[in-house]
Amino acid sequence: MKKPVSPAVFSDPDALAEAIVRKVGKRVVLALPLGVGKANHVANALYARAAADPSISLNIFTALTLETPKPGSDLEMRLLGPISDRLFAGYPELTYAAALRDGTLPPNVEINEFFLLAGRWLNVPNMQQHYIAANYTQALNYVLERGANVVAQLVAKKGARYSISSNTDMTLDMLAARKAGRADFLLVGQVNSELPFMGHEAALPASDFAYVLESDATDFPLFAPPKEPVDFADHAVGLHVAGLVPDGGTLQIGIGSMADAVAHALILRHRKGGNFKEAVAAIGGKAVHAERFRTGLYGASEMLVDCFLELIKAGVVKREVDGAVLHAGFFVGPKAFYRALRDMPEKELGRIRMTAISFVNSLLVDEAKKRKARQQARFVDTAMMATLTGAVISDGLEDGRVVSGVGGQHDFVTQAFALDGARSIITLNATRETKGRVVSNIVWNYGHTTIPRHLKDIIVTEYGVADLRGKTDRDTVAAMLAVADSRFQPGLLAAAKRAGKIEAVYEIPPENADNTPERLEGALEPMKKLFPAFPFGTDFTETEQRLLPALSSLKQASVSKRELAALAWRGWNADLGEADQAALKRMGFDKPAGFRERFHAALLKGALVR
Repeated sequence: MKKPVSPAVFSDPDALAEAIVRKVGKRVVLALPLGVGKANHVANALYARAAADPSISLNIFTALTLETPKPGSDLEMRLLGPISDRLFAGYPELTYAAALRDGTLPPNVEINEFFLLAGRWLNVPNMQQHYIAANYTQALNYVLERGANVVAQLVAKKGARYSISSNTDMTLDMLAARKAGRADFLLVGQVNSELPFMGHEAALPASDFAYVLESDATDFPLFAPPKEPVDFADHAVGLHVAGLVPDGGTLQIGIGSMADAVAHALILRHRKGGNFKEAVAAIGGKAVHAERFRTGLYGASEMLVDCFLELIKAGVVKREVDGAVLHAGFFVGPKAFYRALRDMPEKELGRIRMTAISFVNSLLVDEAKKRKARQQARFVDTAMMATLTGAVISDGLEDGRVVSGVGGQHDFVTQAFALDGARSIITLNATRETKGRVVSNIVWNYGHTTIPRHLKDIIVTEYGVADLRGKTDRDTVAAMLAVADSRFQPGLLAAAKRAGKIEAVYEIPPENADNTPERLEGALEPMKKLFPAFPFGTDFTETEQRLLPALSSLKQASVSKRELAALAWRGWNADLGEADQAALKRMGFDKPAGFRERFHAALLKGALVR
């Protein structure tokens, strides 16, 4: 289809949807960027047309559909309601997501995702059945094979140019495919005033677009998830990882509390080397690298996470490659992160380059140049579980249900093996709580894997570093046992012995036999001021920060009537301090009315004092 010299500009999304259908016909294959870059009003208008007209076939190919949190109980509603109002007011929900959840998706509409919002779609059969397993670098070909004829993306505007800003990842590769004659699609932009204008490759001429949606009525606040708290276990993981990163190297990190912990530990190492070494020693670790970052790191990360800005500000990430200290494919983050990018001086912002995912996640193009740039690379990603023989589980359950997706994890693991001096570092907590009990995240085996054992490299838990590359199965088992929680080491060791993977007389070394949360907390408690729950700030108030762990404790106790009764009894007799009184008031329980409210107030008081 012939592309116009300049785009037609619409203020009404329904009129734009009508123009799209007239142009491409009644078979619409809509590609939406993952995460925050979706043109929500365009997607909703096309969905509405398809829902009203069964003769229209609409196939949406996307990833990471963002939804505002939905509280599951009265207590969650009391906490999350005001937070959602602050953070998500004005965000237009994607109507196809609601239809998927309630089972009302029309038969002429199909949704395919290759990466899901973690854990949110486990019990939605339509999504599970239409999920497409793909490495990030493979997803482009799947979009092209489906004949995508519309790409609808949120854009920033400056003069006569538009920036695809948050999602250069696949759009740049799609545009390259169109230029090469491998694709034929309309590029549709929706202007958003909160989206930072990222330059260089992200900035496109108006002539690249067929249509643009721009009006005050379709402008909206960007989706801005609050940051997760970083606990002592996360901080311990961060300390171990920070000691594996050489000065002058290359860094990839993901999103979440573990990434914040790694960034915080790298900054601690750079600014307060003595404290860093003391903390690593206190948790029984050994920092291979503890020097200041004089040359600094270069970032080559599929995701620009907000903690990268902190690393740049601290002088940790500063090694330049072609004038950039960081290349990334997409971003999503808290409100302060978007604001920081919008307010950043142009010269400073120019050192952060948004680019194609094929550039970041692959070595296939300009391989020699990338090999030179990505020296001593450390690709840090997070997993849910790992097996005793080194396989990693990050995206799904053994019954086949998808938790999230492979994303770029496999891409970076293979890069780590392809680049000289590079390592893949997979982080995970040694345990998790589920249904009121603690279970091990290190298991003997599992019915699903994301990274197979033949690509095992480095696995880090709060209890240490398991360097597995090139190790025998016996030595892999021993290394993984050393970073497992001691409550589960005997059972894991017994399973390995039954399989003949380790000698029958093997015993856990004394230095690894006290891998317990109590030891870890005892080691870091004297230095707790160095390890805040929100090292890079938070959208939660101080009172809400107080409530988060209390409600988490209450949720764990809710699986047992005995636990709930004990918690309520503790609450009935509790004498609350000023901070806890404020927390009770924030939840509307300072003057409870009726038995139900008094009981909930007692539960919350019990959780607060515990």
